[in-house]
Amino acid sequence: MTDSVVSLALYQPDIPQNAGSLFRTAACFGVPVHVIEPCGFVLSDTKMRRAGMDYMPHVQLSRHQNWDAFQRERRPGRLVLLTTQGDATLPGFKFEHGDTLLLGRESAGVPDDVHAAVDARVQLAMQEGLRSMNVAVCGGIALFEALRQLQALPR
Repeated sequence: MTDSVVSLALYQPDIPQNAGSLFRTAACFGVPVHVIEPCGFVLSDTKMRRAGMDYMPHVQLSRHQNWDAFQRERRPGRLVLLTTQGDATLPGFKFEHGDTLLLGRESAGVPDDVHAAVDARVQLAMQEGLRSMNVAVCGGIALFEALRQLQALPR
């Protein structure tokens, strides 16, 4: 995996279309993606290929057997969880080179032990009374903001 300013990590993704959208976004931004298994679908599933379209060859993908393997294998840097239970908001959060943006499962987020293991918890602004944003949309917004802050957006 090439050295990148930031990376994206998907914790046990459930929905291939959302993972495919995130793969496509990461490919367009030149950002590596970590998939923390098990997934709720077969990663090479036809729906995944369709969702990722012809962008899959451009995705810098690392697969990790589970959370423990991801913790051992990922590069140094902060782990930033995007969560509705964040103690920081996206506009006020300062991203750093080497950050990995972690997205939870669409159905359940991340378990308490993963929540406790991260370095920062960030939430996106959202209308009060609504449960959560689509994980692919959330990931794209946060990834754009991280790259914008670090002056690393592609031209």
